[in-house]
Amino acid sequence: MSSPVSVKTTRSSPALARLVNLRSATALVVANIIGAGVFTTTGFQAAALGHPGFIFMLWLVGGLLAWCGAMCYAELGAMMPEAGAEYVYLRETFGKAIGFMSAFVSLVAGFSAAIAAALEALISYLTAFYPVLNQPAQWFGFIGFNDILAISLVWVLIALHSRSIRLGFGFNDLITLFKVVGIVVLIVAAFSSPQGDWGNFVIVGDVYRELSTVERFSAFSVSLIFVMFCYTGWNAAAYIAGEMEHPQRNLPIALLSGTAIVTLLYLGLNAVFFYGADVHEMSGVVEVGLVSARQLFGQVGVSLTLVLLVVSLFASASAMTIAGPRVYYALGRDHHLLSFLSKTRAGSSIPVNALVLQGMVITIIILSARIDQILQYAGFTLALFSSLAVASVIVLRIRLPDAPRPFRVFAYPYTPILFLTISGWVMVWNLFGEYWLESLLALATVVCGGLLFYIGEWHRAQPSNN
Repeated sequence: MSSPVSVKTTRSSPALARLVNLRSATALVVANIIGAGVFTTTGFQAAALGHPGFIFMLWLVGGLLAWCGAMCYAELGAMMPEAGAEYVYLRETFGKAIGFMSAFVSLVAGFSAAIAAALEALISYLTAFYPVLNQPAQWFGFIGFNDILAISLVWVLIALHSRSIRLGFGFNDLITLFKVVGIVVLIVAAFSSPQGDWGNFVIVGDVYRELSTVERFSAFSVSLIFVMFCYTGWNAAAYIAGEMEHPQRNLPIALLSGTAIVTLLYLGLNAVFFYGADVHEMSGVVEVGLVSARQLFGQVGVSLTLVLLVVSLFASASAMTIAGPRVYYALGRDHHLLSFLSKTRAGSSIPVNALVLQGMVITIIILSARIDQILQYAGFTLALFSSLAVASVIVLRIRLPDAPRPFRVFAYPYTPILFLTISGWVMVWNLFGEYWLESLLALATVVCGGLLFYIGEWHRAQPSNN
């Protein structure tokens, strides 16, 4: 097997131990992707498109785009099997400044905001079991009871994942298995229920009949934004490449198999939704998964689906709690002023300081924004830097054509070009659409990261007083 590309960086701390196997890396991808989105967005797609066939095509296209991104990260990760994913890829391709900005954005938005949104949504779903959580009790005039619970879960996950690598990944494997088995059981049970209707798959909604071809394409494109966000996390295993056993072989397998598993589960879940309810019943409904479960199984099915939703969100937050600090760890290894981020727990290779810093940022975000604002803010930045990372594949193919590539992107260059085209369109739509403010705040975060980098470089260049 070819050796990885040699990267020149300043190292002030030991590398992380390679203890993560293929199973755990794949579970990290699956856990990171599947949250509440697949259970809540199909209703909006039903309202916009009005036809089951177009909605299935939508989820298939979203899976294809995630697969394209996963292939690009597989090539980059096999070349540079280090912790940090796009931070490392952008640092080596476009320079330290761009790499620094991507890591800063990961801390403020990419991971921290996404974890905050997942845990706030989890608490929201728990209100179905514990109505007391809906009480408007507040502390200090602005801290709600729900906020306290979400913040508590943040620090529970940090305590869990700071103990040991095996404990943290073992827990993530277990909760991901529970989530996947739960979804499979739901799919099998749904199609075993006599309460469903196969006719729901062929009924054409009024919305579909009323739309022109141009309007239908526009509705499909807008819906794709939300589907792509539901696939966010396909690159999760790349962040722990520095801890994976045999990363040049296992990383591509984890990325591609994890994305393929999720695509199949998403298609299966959408089939369940339509088997349990038709386009009219789902149109515009947020809790589309609960509507279908109630029709197929009654109130017991609703309760079990809610449990599955809560587990899915907690597993997603757990996976991101693992992945994010690996970016800040890599940043700390390269920048002396941030070297505290690369410090690991005594007797282990866990970046505890990076975990704690991420927890502090998540806490601030939970106290300062709504879930929809957090999601749009995080989504724009995730699309921006994952697109730059995918572009790195093209740049490095041109700049280093003879560099060893243990894994190569299939159908190059069409695969990265397709991903970049769709991602670019999504970012433009967000920037000039309904969530323009959140997108501008995301861009402002990127600029702040650049300013911090150059301030750090200026400070480093000053003569020492000693």
